[in-house]
Amino acid sequence: MTHTHDATLAHPELAEDAAVRQAEPAMLARLAVRRSPPLRSLGGPGPTAVELETLLTLGLRVPDHGRLEPWRILLLDGAARGEAGERLDALYAAQNPGLPAAKATMWRDYLERAPLVLAVVSRPDPASTIPVFHQELSAGALAMNLAVAAAALGFACQWLLKWPGRDPEALALLGVGDGERVAGFLHVGRPTVAVPDRPRPDLAAVVSRWRP
Repeated sequence: MTHTHDATLAHPELAEDAAVRQAEPAMLARLAVRRSPPLRSLGGPGPTAVELETLLTLGLRVPDHGRLEPWRILLLDGAARGEAGERLDALYAAQNPGLPAAKATMWRDYLERAPLVLAVVSRPDPASTIPVFHQELSAGALAMNLAVAAAALGFACQWLLKWPGRDPEALALLGVGDGERVAGFLHVGRPTVAVPDRPRPDLAAVVSRWRP
């Protein structure tokens, strides 16, 4: 008779599977308080190289119907945030003649408020048998996975989609190509203020059980 212990030693994946089936109180507690803080409240320092690799690796563990990888992640950190922001400011000024001076650096400020910005780019394959909608949902799931992973690492994350993620010229400036769309910009930093929770949906209002 083969004992479970011996089988686990022979097949480490069994131990991993058993661990996955265990409830994780610490993870549940962190998820219970995860929230989106104001962008202005995010501070440094940002993730270290090791933390960033962990964040991205965990984020990519996402549902992907057909294993198409219909998304990619664009990182803006360090000086690149300011350089991209300056170019976006110049483009925005050209598109909006007479822009008030107070808004002259608005997009640089937008990108520099948090030490790390992750742009999740949706790139569905229309030729695939997998519906484009499913592929786009996978990109959204990637963004949410990154937000949850950031919280697990002790960071705060704000998911936004403003003009740079919607304007064709701004997208081209950032290197987003034809057939691609930005699912969101995830601004990642250290929480600097306590953020009150917002009202959450009443389960009875949004959950129903199908009956024959």
